[in-house]
Amino acid sequence: MPELPEVEALAGFLRERLVGRVVAGVYVAGIATLKTYDPPVTSLGGLSITDVVRRGKFLDIDVDGLHLAVHLARAGWVRWRESLPETPLRPGKGPIVLRVHLDDGSGLDFTEAGTTKKLAVYVVRDASDVPGIARLGPDPLTLDRAALEALLDEHARTQLKGLLRSQSIIAGIGNAYSDEILHVARLSPFGLAGNLDDDGRGRLFVAIGSTLRDAVERSAGLPASELKDDKRAAMRVHGRTGQECPECGDVVREVSFADSSLQYCARCQTGGKLLADRRLSRLLK
Repeated sequence: MPELPEVEALAGFLRERLVGRVVAGVYVAGIATLKTYDPPVTSLGGLSITDVVRRGKFLDIDVDGLHLAVHLARAGWVRWRESLPETPLRPGKGPIVLRVHLDDGSGLDFTEAGTTKKLAVYVVRDASDVPGIARLGPDPLTLDRAALEALLDEHARTQLKGLLRSQSIIAGIGNAYSDEILHVARLSPFGLAGNLDDDGRGRLFVAIGSTLRDAVERSAGLPASELKDDKRAAMRVHGRTGQECPECGDVVREVSFADSSLQYCARCQTGGKLLADRRLSRLLK
């Protein structure tokens, strides 16, 4: 799933190519993808794109005051094309769920792999009209120590993995970067927010900022087609079950759930204790 660094890079990549272009048309192939009807998606035609920004894990394309907001979900992506094919999209056929034509023949294809379709597109007058955006917590790139302390106190009974992944608590962090942050901070994913001492809170604050900023800097300027591979290559523990921990050389271990998994280093994060393979909290469902 694209998370804050990848969506930030996508927003920058698209901003360079879209701002100032006129939308010639927007075509929906995945009917369930479009979550709004007023204003209609056809209202974007003939309008100019003025900005592309990230909001949590949402892409927000500003089209003369209307917003085309996209959540890529687990298996979604966006492809920039210098020249779009003339063949019309066939609803329900293939991975392309939405196509944006621009006035010079270029455009975007939003795609989604797999059979579980969760990519979501909204056309709204204000970005906050998108429920997922309206519920977003603070952005971790601007989160200061005092604000994090307040969140940890407010959600004292929440496990750290779930706290980092909950978009209404902190926006933009998902399964992969929460694993990375907790490894850098040397904290157990099952640890409760309220049990962190001052040193643990300080390590968590530093790890959030350094992990995400390093990933954003590394991803900046990369073409969209390279972002997924770059993310995977840079992971320390996430997706590396059975490999050596880059810090201590111990084995990276995994806890599996119904539809996801987490990775951690027992020596670095749990004092050598192996974590039970059980669900974390409601925030992970």
